[in-house]
Amino acid sequence: MAKSSFSVRAFEPGDAAAFAALNRRWIEAYFGMEDEDRRTLDAPQETILAPGGYIAIAEEDGVPIGTGALMVADAAPGVARWMELVKMATDPGAQGKGVASAIIDHLTAIACERGAEAIWLETNDTLTAATRLYTRKGFRALSPEEEHPTPYSRCNLQMVLKL
Repeated sequence: MAKSSFSVRAFEPGDAAAFAALNRRWIEAYFGMEDEDRRTLDAPQETILAPGGYIAIAEEDGVPIGTGALMVADAAPGVARWMELVKMATDPGAQGKGVASAIIDHLTAIACERGAEAIWLETNDTLTAATRLYTRKGFRALSPEEEHPTPYSRCNLQMVLKL
């Protein structure tokens, strides 16, 4: 069996449809789209990139197989400069190849380059594989006192990685 070979790179304008499709697949399968999802996925250039964020695309043989993004944020619990990890997705056929781990590593390096003190994320504890990955990457769950307001009804777990 051949070893998987993929790379992680910065988003390009032609990636918008793949970015949206990869994320819509998991959101619709587990929870259902929310207004904030539609706003972000329909206009990633305006909602993520223009304010200073970053979108990573993992691709194999020129085909996008995963994605994740960093959004610039004003404040987070106990952190002065932080970025939010959003819209992590891996194509089901590429799961188990280390794609999400590589995307997180790439985004962590970008956050460090941009002077972030922490990366914060929201998830749902039913997404056990994702939660395990975040924990392996050094994220810790926030206590109820540390939690930040969320626009998503599905988010019941917030985590932070100090850089």
